[in-house]
Amino acid sequence: MNAMTDQALEPAAAARVLVVEDEFLIRMEVAAHLRDAGFEVIEAMNGDEAVAILTARAPIDLVFTDVRMPGSTDGMGLLEFIRRTRPTLPVIMTSGHLEPALAFSGGATAFFPKPSDLDVVVKALRAALEAAA
Repeated sequence: MNAMTDQALEPAAAARVLVVEDEFLIRMEVAAHLRDAGFEVIEAMNGDEAVAILTARAPIDLVFTDVRMPGSTDGMGLLEFIRRTRPTLPVIMTSGHLEPALAFSGGATAFFPKPSDLDVVVKALRAALEAAA
Protein backbone atom coordinates (compact mmCIF):
# COMPACT_ATOMS: atom_id res chain seq x y z
CA MET A 1 0.00 0.00 0.00
CA ASN A 2 1.12 3.53 -0.56
CA ALA A 3 1.16 6.32 2.02
CA MET A 4 -2.12 7.76 0.73
CA THR A 5 -3.95 4.47 1.17
CA ASP A 6 -2.48 3.94 4.64
CA GLN A 7 -3.75 7.36 5.72
CA ALA A 8 -7.21 6.65 4.35
CA LEU A 9 -7.44 3.51 6.51
CA GLU A 10 -6.57 5.31 9.75
CA PRO A 11 -9.55 6.37 11.85
CA ALA A 12 -10.34 10.07 11.94
CA ALA A 13 -9.18 11.86 15.06
CA ALA A 14 -11.82 12.03 17.77
CA ALA A 15 -13.41 15.41 18.29
CA ARG A 16 -12.13 17.06 21.47
CA VAL A 17 -14.88 18.26 23.81
CA LEU A 18 -14.30 20.49 26.83
CA VAL A 19 -16.82 19.51 29.54
CA VAL A 20 -17.29 22.24 32.13
CA GLU A 21 -19.27 21.21 35.22
CA ASP A 22 -18.69 21.96 38.89
CA GLU A 23 -20.65 18.95 40.19
CA PHE A 24 -18.05 16.15 40.24
CA LEU A 25 -20.44 13.22 39.77
CA ILE A 26 -22.30 14.90 36.92
CA ARG A 27 -19.03 15.86 35.21
CA MET A 28 -17.75 12.27 35.54
CA GLU A 29 -20.97 10.81 34.15
CA VAL A 30 -21.04 13.19 31.17
CA ALA A 31 -17.33 12.73 30.44
CA ALA A 32 -17.61 8.92 30.60
CA HIS A 33 -20.65 8.92 28.32
CA LEU A 34 -18.91 11.15 25.78
CA ARG A 35 -15.77 9.01 25.85
CA ASP A 36 -17.90 5.91 25.28
CA ALA A 37 -19.43 7.72 22.29
CA GLY A 38 -15.96 8.24 20.81
CA PHE A 39 -15.12 11.78 21.87
CA GLU A 40 -11.86 12.88 23.45
CA VAL A 41 -12.83 14.72 26.63
CA ILE A 42 -11.06 17.41 28.61
CA GLU A 43 -12.67 18.29 31.92
CA ALA A 44 -12.87 21.61 33.75
CA MET A 45 -14.48 22.05 37.16
CA ASN A 46 -15.58 25.65 36.56
CA GLY A 47 -15.55 28.52 34.09
CA ASP A 48 -12.25 29.90 35.35
CA GLU A 49 -10.50 26.60 34.65
CA ALA A 50 -12.17 26.42 31.22
CA VAL A 51 -10.96 29.94 30.35
CA ALA A 52 -7.42 28.92 31.35
CA ILE A 53 -7.61 25.85 29.08
CA LEU A 54 -8.94 27.90 26.18
CA THR A 55 -6.41 30.71 26.78
CA ALA A 56 -3.62 28.13 26.54
CA ARG A 57 -4.96 27.54 23.01
CA ALA A 58 -5.83 23.93 23.70
CA PRO A 59 -7.26 22.35 20.55
CA ILE A 60 -10.94 22.19 21.51
CA ASP A 61 -13.65 21.38 18.95
CA LEU A 62 -16.70 21.99 21.14
CA VAL A 63 -17.57 23.14 24.67
CA PHE A 64 -20.32 21.53 26.76
CA THR A 65 -20.89 23.70 29.82
CA ASP A 66 -23.14 24.12 32.80
CA VAL A 67 -24.38 27.66 33.46
CA ARG A 68 -24.30 28.00 37.25
CA MET A 69 -20.82 27.42 38.66
CA PRO A 70 -18.72 28.91 41.42
CA GLY A 71 -15.81 31.19 40.65
CA SER A 72 -15.49 34.46 38.81
CA THR A 73 -16.69 33.01 35.47
CA ASP A 74 -20.02 31.22 35.24
CA GLY A 75 -21.31 29.53 32.08
CA MET A 76 -22.68 32.75 30.59
CA GLY A 77 -19.33 34.47 31.22
CA LEU A 78 -17.57 31.53 29.60
CA LEU A 79 -19.88 31.78 26.60
CA GLU A 80 -19.12 35.51 26.32
CA PHE A 81 -15.37 34.79 26.50
CA ILE A 82 -15.64 32.14 23.79
CA ARG A 83 -17.69 34.36 21.48
CA ARG A 84 -14.97 37.07 21.81
CA THR A 85 -11.97 34.77 21.36
CA ARG A 86 -13.21 31.80 19.29
CA PRO A 87 -16.46 32.97 17.71
CA THR A 88 -17.01 29.83 15.62
CA LEU A 89 -16.45 27.34 18.45
CA PRO A 90 -19.72 25.47 19.13
CA VAL A 91 -20.96 25.86 22.72
CA ILE A 92 -23.70 23.65 24.09
CA MET A 93 -25.09 24.74 27.43
CA THR A 94 -26.99 22.93 30.15
CA SER A 95 -28.75 24.13 33.26
CA GLY A 96 -31.44 23.24 35.71
CA HIS A 97 -32.12 26.93 36.32
CA LEU A 98 -31.63 28.98 33.14
CA GLU A 99 -34.19 29.63 30.46
CA PRO A 100 -32.97 28.50 27.03
CA ALA A 101 -33.71 31.92 25.49
CA LEU A 102 -30.97 33.51 27.60
CA ALA A 103 -28.41 30.94 26.47
CA PHE A 104 -29.35 31.38 22.82
CA SER A 105 -29.29 35.17 23.12
CA GLY A 106 -25.66 34.85 24.25
CA GLY A 107 -24.76 32.77 21.22
CA ALA A 108 -25.12 29.19 22.47
CA THR A 109 -25.27 26.54 19.76
CA ALA A 110 -27.76 24.41 21.72
CA PHE A 111 -29.25 24.18 25.20
CA PHE A 112 -30.35 21.23 27.35
CA PRO A 113 -32.26 21.45 30.62
CA LYS A 114 -30.95 19.27 33.45
CA PRO A 115 -31.26 16.41 33.77
CA SER A 116 -30.50 15.63 30.12
CA ASP A 117 -30.70 12.45 28.10
CA LEU A 118 -27.00 12.01 27.30
CA ASP A 119 -27.73 10.09 24.10
CA VAL A 120 -29.63 13.13 22.83
CA VAL A 121 -26.73 15.36 23.93
CA VAL A 122 -24.30 13.18 21.94
CA LYS A 123 -26.47 13.60 18.82
CA ALA A 124 -26.49 17.37 19.36
CA LEU A 125 -22.70 17.44 19.77
CA ARG A 126 -22.24 15.51 16.54
CA ALA A 127 -24.67 17.79 14.71
CA ALA A 128 -22.92 20.91 16.02
CA LEU A 129 -19.51 19.58 15.00
CA GLU A 130 -20.79 18.67 11.55
CA ALA A 131 -22.31 22.14 11.12
CA ALA A 132 -19.06 23.78 12.23
CA ALA A 133 -16.93 21.74 9.80
